[in-house]
Amino acid sequence: MRRREFIAALLAAPHALAEAGNVVYPSPRPGTVLQFPRDHGSHAAFRTEWWYVTGWAKVRSGADLGLQITFFRSRTGIGESNPSRFAPRQLLFAHAALSDARIGHLLHDQRAAREGFGLAAASEADTNVRVDDWSLVRGADGYDARVPAREFEFALRFRPMQAPLLQGDRGFSRKGPDARQSSYYYSIPHLQVSGAITTRGGSVEIESGEAWLDHEWSSEVMSPQAVGWDWVGLNLADGGALMAFRMRDKEGGTLWAGGTHRGGNGSVHAFRPEEVAFSVLRRWRSPRTDTLYPVSMRVTAGGLDYTLEPMMDDQELDSRASTGAIYWEGSVTASASGRSTGRGYLELTGYWKPLRL
Repeated sequence: MRRREFIAALLAAPHALAEAGNVVYPSPRPGTVLQFPRDHGSHAAFRTEWWYVTGWAKVRSGADLGLQITFFRSRTGIGESNPSRFAPRQLLFAHAALSDARIGHLLHDQRAAREGFGLAAASEADTNVRVDDWSLVRGADGYDARVPAREFEFALRFRPMQAPLLQGDRGFSRKGPDARQSSYYYSIPHLQVSGAITTRGGSVEIESGEAWLDHEWSSEVMSPQAVGWDWVGLNLADGGALMAFRMRDKEGGTLWAGGTHRGGNGSVHAFRPEEVAFSVLRRWRSPRTDTLYPVSMRVTAGGLDYTLEPMMDDQELDSRASTGAIYWEGSVTASASGRSTGRGYLELTGYWKPLRL
């Protein structure tokens, strides 16, 4: 039986669903002090967790490429009282994508496995997460990623040049009107990228590049009224960084918003919901799913004002074989008053169907 069919069968079992409904998941608490390196690792008691790396890289030909590597962990609430090693208490998923304007659409792949038996694992001591032969591991001088996907392969190193940026209130990030709709969340902007990317055209060394890492864990990140979110992470040209997001309601309005700006001088400002706004400048319709995405956006946060333009319009990612969603996530440039001010990634979820974590 294929992995996803095995998972689906378990989820359909009435006794498994009943047990999952009885599990109590911890909630993030304001005032909690994040501790490193421990909090680089997995937090298995929480329902949902992800390690997310997005970035731009320039190769020897001069071409700019976008790259995305994500590992998800989910505590299912199933089989927790079952001593069998076959009980799917933790599931792990992974996505990877390559943006190349010369191709004109994403190259992407995905993996899914339950924890154990050498299939998948997420260490609680530090970042060391694996699904099959894909991995993201933190060492003394940065992160190593190995992703042998179907149409490409990443052998990459991400070296931190700045300290972690704690999102929200010192790492406690509200995502909705109810305080339980929160997460623990930090980012590491301006990661220096090195290594090689292999495609059908061969292997190319990366000459330069910058990436952004998000690590977030929660048990109830979305309000029942939310259908998805718009999120952007930008490495700014002055050495600063901006993260901004909004949770959208069924009418497309903003249910909640937030974000954090770290200036080039190191000053940090966390935005109140009313300080953040996303405005649509241009939409693109997917030829595969007929989904309409706002791929060009204006983002205002406090006194900051950026125009986002995608490297290419077609950066839709179909993850139905793992997490069950289709969404848009792609490399974007940022400008202010017509001047280039940074690069990063824009994520648009809940446009295909309402997102359910």
